[in-house]
Amino acid sequence: MHDTIGVDISKDTLDIHRLSDGKHIRFGNDKAGLAAMRRWIGKTRVRVVYESTGRYHRDMEGVLDTAGHALVKVNPGRARRFAQAAGYGAKTDRVDAAMLARMGAVLDLDAKPVRTDSMHEIRELHIARIGLVKDRTACRNRLHGARNKVVLAQLRARLKQVESQIAQIDTELQRLVANDPGLAHRFGILMSVPGIGPVAAVAMIVEMPELGTLDGKEAASLAGLAPITRESGVWKGRSRIGGGRRGLRKALYMPALVAIRHNQQLGQIYQRLCSAGKPAKLAITAVMRKLLILANALIRDDRKWADAAP
Repeated sequence: MHDTIGVDISKDTLDIHRLSDGKHIRFGNDKAGLAAMRRWIGKTRVRVVYESTGRYHRDMEGVLDTAGHALVKVNPGRARRFAQAAGYGAKTDRVDAAMLARMGAVLDLDAKPVRTDSMHEIRELHIARIGLVKDRTACRNRLHGARNKVVLAQLRARLKQVESQIAQIDTELQRLVANDPGLAHRFGILMSVPGIGPVAAVAMIVEMPELGTLDGKEAASLAGLAPITRESGVWKGRSRIGGGRRGLRKALYMPALVAIRHNQQLGQIYQRLCSAGKPAKLAITAVMRKLLILANALIRDDRKWADAAP
C-alpha cells in the first residue's frame, strides 16, 4: 500500500489527513467536493480509513471505490478506543482524521468490499423492519392494558398499519434479493439450513456480508459469539461472549431455538450441553455459534444443507 489516508466525515464536510506527509485538507461532502478530493488523492492506490456514518459516507465510498482505492470502514467505538490508547485527548475533525490514518497504518487494517446499491437498499429496509417490529410489540403490549374505546381503536388501527408495512417490506426484500443473482444464491443456501427462515437469512446477509470468506473462528468472533477467556495468574474467571455485531446475534436467537427442535445435529449439541449441567442460555449460545459457522461453511463451499453435513 503506497499510503494511508484518514477521513473524518460529517454531513457537510470531509476532513482528510495523509499520513506520509502529514498534510490536512477539507472538502465539501457534495459532488464538487468529492471530485476535488479524488483529484487530490491521485491515481495511486491508497488505503482510506473512515468511520461508519450512515448515509453520509455512501457517496464518498462510491467515488473512491470506482477510483480503485482500498476502503476501510471502522466501527466508531473501536476508533475511539484506539484514540484513547494512542493518547489523542482532543476530539476535533482534524484530529480524528489524523487518528484514523494512524490507526489504519498501525493496525494494518484490511480493505473490505463496498456494498452494492442493492445491498444498501436491502440494509435500509432491514433496519426499517426492525423498527416496525419494535412498534408492533409496543402496540400489542399497550393493547393488553388499554380500556378506553378510543385508545383501543387507535391501537388496533396502528397495529394493523404496522403489520401491513412489515408485509410490504418483506415483499420488497424478497424482490431485491431475487433480482440479484449472487444474493439469491446465498439466500437459497441459508434457507436450506433447518431453523433459518427468510427473515433470518436476510438479516445474516445484511449483518455479515463477509459470510463465506471467513474461517469458523473469525465468523464467531465477528458476531461476538466466541467465548472471551478471562484469566490472570492463578485466577480464572468465567468466559463470556461480547462485542461483535449485536444485530446478528439477535437475528440468530430465534433460528437457534427452532434449530434445537428441528435440526438433529444442533439439537444434539444443545442436549449434550444441558446434560453436562450447562445453563440453557449457554447451550443456546453454542447453537447460535454453530449455526453461524455452518452457514459460513456452506456459503464458502457453495453447497446447501444436508442431514449428513458435518
